[in-house]
Amino acid sequence: MVTFDVLRSVVFFYIKTPLRVKEAGLEELIPTTWWPTRFDKEGRDEREQNEESSEERLRRRAYERGCQRLKKRIEVVEELQVQILRLMLNNKDKGTGEASRYIFLNKFRKFLQENASNRGNPTVLCPPEYMVCFLHRLITAIRGYWDEGKRKSVGCVSSEEAYVPPQLFYNGKVDYFDLQRLGGLLSHLKKTLKDDLASKANIIIDPSEILPTAMDDLDEDEESGAAQRPFGAAAMGGALARPSWLSSPTLGRANRFLSTAAVSLMTPRRPLAPPEKVKVRTLAVEQRTEEDIEGSHGNDGLLLGRPLEEPDQPITEKSLLEILDGIVMMYNLSVHQQLGKMVVVSDDVHEYAVALKDTEEKIARCPDKRPDILDELQKSQKVFAEKLNHLSRRLAWINATIYSKEKMLDVYWLLRVCIRTIEHADNTGSLFAFAPEFYLNVAMNSYSALKNYFSPSNNMDELPGYEETLARLAAILAKHFADPRIVGTDIKDSLMQALASYVCYPQSLRAVERIPEEQRVAMMRNLLAPYEQRPWAQTNWILVRLWRGCGFGYRYTRLPHLLKTKPEDANLPSLQKPCPSLLLQRHMAELLSQDKDMAASFLNSVLNQLNWAFSEFIGMIQEIQQAAERPERNFVDTRQLKVCATCFDLSVSLLRVLEMTVTLVPEIFLDWTRPSAELLLRRLAQLLNQVLNRVTAERNLFDRVVNLRLPGLESVDHYPILVAVTGILVRILVDSDRQGVSRAAAVLLSDPCFQLHSIQHLLGENEPPAPGPAPPPPSDRKHFSLHAYTDYISADEERKVEQMLTFLTEESKEAAASAAPTSEEDLCPICYAHPISAIFKPCSHKSCKACINQHLMNNKDCFFCKATITGVEDYSKPASS
Repeated sequence: MVTFDVLRSVVFFYIKTPLRVKEAGLEELIPTTWWPTRFDKEGRDEREQNEESSEERLRRRAYERGCQRLKKRIEVVEELQVQILRLMLNNKDKGTGEASRYIFLNKFRKFLQENASNRGNPTVLCPPEYMVCFLHRLITAIRGYWDEGKRKSVGCVSSEEAYVPPQLFYNGKVDYFDLQRLGGLLSHLKKTLKDDLASKANIIIDPSEILPTAMDDLDEDEESGAAQRPFGAAAMGGALARPSWLSSPTLGRANRFLSTAAVSLMTPRRPLAPPEKVKVRTLAVEQRTEEDIEGSHGNDGLLLGRPLEEPDQPITEKSLLEILDGIVMMYNLSVHQQLGKMVVVSDDVHEYAVALKDTEEKIARCPDKRPDILDELQKSQKVFAEKLNHLSRRLAWINATIYSKEKMLDVYWLLRVCIRTIEHADNTGSLFAFAPEFYLNVAMNSYSALKNYFSPSNNMDELPGYEETLARLAAILAKHFADPRIVGTDIKDSLMQALASYVCYPQSLRAVERIPEEQRVAMMRNLLAPYEQRPWAQTNWILVRLWRGCGFGYRYTRLPHLLKTKPEDANLPSLQKPCPSLLLQRHMAELLSQDKDMAASFLNSVLNQLNWAFSEFIGMIQEIQQAAERPERNFVDTRQLKVCATCFDLSVSLLRVLEMTVTLVPEIFLDWTRPSAELLLRRLAQLLNQVLNRVTAERNLFDRVVNLRLPGLESVDHYPILVAVTGILVRILVDSDRQGVSRAAAVLLSDPCFQLHSIQHLLGENEPPAPGPAPPPPSDRKHFSLHAYTDYISADEERKVEQMLTFLTEESKEAAASAAPTSEEDLCPICYAHPISAIFKPCSHKSCKACINQHLMNNKDCFFCKATITGVEDYSKPASS
């Protein structure tokens, strides 16, 4: 029996990264340093594209040999640490007391509880760099014991197939403190799923033990339900959100209540005999014994409450299952965050290497007449070289201790453990709600670590079974991002962001396409649900990525006006090359074509959000323009600029989803046998005309703000929004059949906001002079024209725009000649654009059909008297006497 303190043990397993390479003897181990010296225009290493010089190749090989020498010396220490840890995990040294493993297990759980409960107080926490080393040693030790048990026992699985059985999440044998479950608070789940626990797992909650204890807590849980959630950090860009587990006082109260409640558990299910109740006390962590964990005399220990979906035979020793559960929790607590922090050393090497390269080029160009400049440049060169020598040796240490191939395999093993655990928990149906949120978080974050932290020094494609793992993770994201059993806002956002990142890269997108067709169709159906009452921006982003590469002028990675600027992070999902999914587009087309009600509600919500986003954008650029043009010095709030740019990006992405929809399923707008088609087409035409009028007029508000080129509004430009609008117009006015083109043109021209010069503007043609000051000379004016973007817009696309302009010019002349004047009293009192054509029942108020039909999609009350509208009939003005 070994006694020990876990925190001190964790410190013992830490291999400290040296701050001074001389003290660590790295100069002797790695006498030759190396770093990349060839870069492309954006500063990325181009060693793969360019042949190395012989001198550089020799340096790199000498550096790699030094790294291997360092790694071998570190591995000796790591192996000793693993052997010591194996002594702590020995369950055969019971003697007169308790075996070491059970002492370790209880103290390890207490250690995790302290670190989980004090995350707001860093002084009492174990430093995350210690956790990283401890996690890797623990994984090595537990896998060794796991595989030894596999060799000794029939029915057990190898560590390659390890997972945590789902009964640990709901049988009360393992304390998860106040960490959040997928279905909400544990007290809420115990009440709402007590029947499922009884039928699926033979677990009975004794009412006599629960009801008298804390009715106030139960009532409050019933009122708040699963909706009460702690707020987590919002994820930005391609990062994954890390939920904050402990910010809700209700969680702590629920935990105190549950710690005093006794849970009655049943023995494993017997098919024909009624279940027998077995009283099991919920013990504090430090009070548990070997029997409580491993079980005895028909007691399943940690595996009480086995669902039918789980095997009868334990997959390994039950104590190892709880240690594995603790490893996953430890990764979530701080290990992932620390892995991300250490990448900064590699980034520093890259930045200094680029700076050194730039300095050497300046030295080569420096004229002989300026020795002073040459001297300064040589001093800078020396400083950069010394810093790179230090950083390259430090990076060798980090790559050996944190980012080595072996450490990558550990994180990959943990990812696969989480995937299998989630799959097994999912098979239990409603009981999946008991699974802790951190399993999904670790699955997403460990994949992110493998992709962003360990690569490119280690190739993910070489991991065993990587393609299958990628597809299984894709299936989890596709199924659970809209899973009603998951109620937490933070975890749902994380799942949505992970799926959005997944579809940006070709390899992971193909993994989504490899999941079973039924799951793909279900995923697309969830993505096409109405946008109201849910976070829709990420949903829209996913649909846009599935389309990017197929739309009009939509084959770019970066916008044309941003090519000369260097991106902050070229690895962001938004900066990946277009990789559309024709398979998922086909599923979308089939769903919208077959389900007319879903298509109408989805497009109604997209049009609503577009109207909101573009209106907010216009309102904000008005304020920005007024502040920027005041004579006194004013600074525009950077947050306002960021929100403004976000609204613009949302407007563009919503337009692209409309373009995808009208391209894949044009009958939604043009087949007027569909009840909502005419209304949707009129709303679409109205919004397109409004966008064109706001964006195309020269020297207007949009034009002036774009020309200011304010920091934060870099994405705001004519090109992205105008080509999106053009793509929609070309599809309905050029690429449709004759009847569809005729209907689209009639609706577009009948809209009072239609102006032909807005279409002419797309090709840089002249327009009527705007009121106000005289325009500048023609030579100083810059006209937007699609003709200027030959690298982005194909000749066929240009031809279609010219064809559309010619067609609209002729149609507008005919419409103007045949238009009959309408008296003001006959105009719709809502829009003042169309004649009155509908009367409401029972109140008999009137408007045009377009206004009332649009209103009824979201509201059933009359515009004027708020009476509930039961019907709408056609109306025509009676002939005057």
